[in-house]
Amino acid sequence: MPRIGSGTLVTGLTAAALAVIAVLAVQASGSAADHPVTARPSSPAATAPTAKVPPVTKVPALPANTGSGKRVVYGLAAKRVWLVNGANKVLRTYVVAPGSVDPAPGRYKVTSRTARGTGGDGIAIEHVVRFATVGSTVIGFSAAVDASMPSPDPQKKTGGIRETPADGDELWKLAVIDTKIVVVR
Repeated sequence: MPRIGSGTLVTGLTAAALAVIAVLAVQASGSAADHPVTARPSSPAATAPTAKVPPVTKVPALPANTGSGKRVVYGLAAKRVWLVNGANKVLRTYVVAPGSVDPAPGRYKVTSRTARGTGGDGIAIEHVVRFATVGSTVIGFSAAVDASMPSPDPQKKTGGIRETPADGDELWKLAVIDTKIVVVR
């Protein structure tokens, strides 16, 4: 069995330690490199494995022309909600699972709220915030109690815009009766 020289072993361990430090430094800085972080050992005999750092996902900016003041902005194409406070600061943004019926782009107000109920798909929901009606379909935000975000049945007309329970809690706190809802493409 061949023996590994102490110099090779030390070089290998140093390279591995540098790779770990590089990964931790990137994570601590809150931003990731556009490519994997790799430690470059000084000796070609000792090569450290490549440590891959997940890319940081850029959060989409609040769409333009959504007004001012406290409001909820719902992007149809982005399938995203932005919660905006009275100082025009985005408090939270998150992805949603829309129902099979979308509201038209425009400006609305919260018309009613219900703490708990059952969605049109039969799933227990909470923090229902309604703001529009399309035909006979009521449109509103809600969170499934079981945290599911199912795809809507295209055969059924559903207007529930599903969000996670945590996101639903935050929307519920912000979107009281008459709060502005702005729907954009």
